[in-house]
Amino acid sequence: MNTQFISDEQGNKISIVIPIREYNLMMEELEEFHDIKLYDEVKGLNEKSLLLADYMKKRKKTQKHA
Repeated sequence: MNTQFISDEQGNKISIVIPIREYNLMMEELEEFHDIKLYDEVKGLNEKSLLLADYMKKRKKTQKHA
């Protein structure tokens, strides 16, 4: 990765410049990691699952009675 650092007057690195392509790749990987983390959290709840088709049938019945 081609990186450049920006330093303050004391020589402390305060920022980094990376190519936009590398940034976009990092953001995609971060989003994927976040999705996996959320999946693991939801899976850990051990909630009862419902097929989408069954949910849609139940929802139609509920809407007819409203």
